Amino acid sequence: MSTVAVETSSPSAPMVLGKRNWKIPITFGFASLLLLFFAVKAQGDTRIRLNDKSQAFDISDFSFSAPAVLWAFFVVVLIGTVWSILSVYTRGKFGKTGRILDIVAMVLIAAMTILGFMIFAGAGSESAVTVTSTLVSTIAISTPLIFGALSGVVCERVGVVNIAIEGQLLFGAFAGVVAASFFKNAYAGLIMAPLAGAFVGALLALFSVKYGVDQIIVGVVLNVLVLGLTTFFAGTLLSKNAAIFNTNQYSLSPIRIPLLADIPVIGPALFNQTVLVYLMYIAVVALTIFLFRSRWGLRLRACGEHPRAADTVGINVNRTRFRNTVFGSSLAGLGGAFFTIGAGLAFTDNMSAGNGYIALAAMILGKWHPLGAVAASIMFGFAKAFALLVPNLTNAIPSQVVNMIPYVVTIIAVAGFVGKSRAPAAENIPYAK
Repeated sequence: MSTVAVETSSPSAPMVLGKRNWKIPITFGFASLLLLFFAVKAQGDTRIRLNDKSQAFDISDFSFSAPAVLWAFFVVVLIGTVWSILSVYTRGKFGKTGRILDIVAMVLIAAMTILGFMIFAGAGSESAVTVTSTLVSTIAISTPLIFGALSGVVCERVGVVNIAIEGQLLFGAFAGVVAASFFKNAYAGLIMAPLAGAFVGALLALFSVKYGVDQIIVGVVLNVLVLGLTTFFAGTLLSKNAAIFNTNQYSLSPIRIPLLADIPVIGPALFNQTVLVYLMYIAVVALTIFLFRSRWGLRLRACGEHPRAADTVGINVNRTRFRNTVFGSSLAGLGGAFFTIGAGLAFTDNMSAGNGYIALAAMILGKWHPLGAVAASIMFGFAKAFALLVPNLTNAIPSQVVNMIPYVVTIIAVAGFVGKSRAPAAENIPYAK
């Protein structure tokens, strides 16, 4: 690591540039070595299936030489690695053009590394790499993560660390299936799930906002509390009265949007989904707009960045924090409904299975922005969907390695592609007038 001193108009006041950050070139170099390994080891052709038989536009399967494509990917990624080294060494000398090329290189290398792994796994296999079904699985896995990450964005932007996303997802799944089974209507569960999440959020806000208890401790305690309560009721009330309180008969049915669902490859994944997924689309767009383009969003962010200044202009900081913590938690509860009524499953112990913590990581990876959180959630969802696909393609990759794929992808993304992230300045700091 080296520094460069640049003289200003005053000889006695040199300006020292920051240290060169070699994180991205190192990550690109690792991707180059990985693709080189794939290109050397791959044998035979890879068959790709772009759609399923339910689509109106039928696209025939096609095959190509896996080694040839992987060598081409390796050359492109190697060029991108050389460019990133040059960009870091010259400290942004190429200006706006250089920054655009940096982004293009990042997107291309990430895409080629993921596609390269898919091509390598499918090389010489009799089974096809089914793109559409993988995308469908990606949306299914990503939906609760996206709701949880959006919950974290709202809560932390207002100044409350929401570690309790895990408990909110779990309680939403529990309340959703119980309400749907009791009222014999899936939409009753769709209403009850966000209310359950809001209840957990109200407890979080009560202790952390009103009484000033450390928000991280409260969140962890709430996760344990919800896990214990749902496990107890699942083993007693639900197991003894499964037909009344815990049946998968009343689940949300897919709603197919005409024409859009017939778009090749992406149509079935995006536009043949349940109402819960469509609500997720609306939540992402609405939250992105209102968080940065409305008075509500400005006040919310002010309470998380500089509550003293917000109070000075007449904003009730604690009330704003309380209400938005409850609102954000309701989003996580709604996401929890996907585990039960959204997926057509009955409730089981610890059904959220750590997805709340992954959603929290996705929010941080997305730098507390709704679109960034969504992108990170989809990245993890795709990695997990691909891990489910690999055993159908080859037995050459050990199952332990396959199970590691989602977490390795997350670690590489956090360590290699994310720069310095700054959380809202006043999060986890109780405000007193």
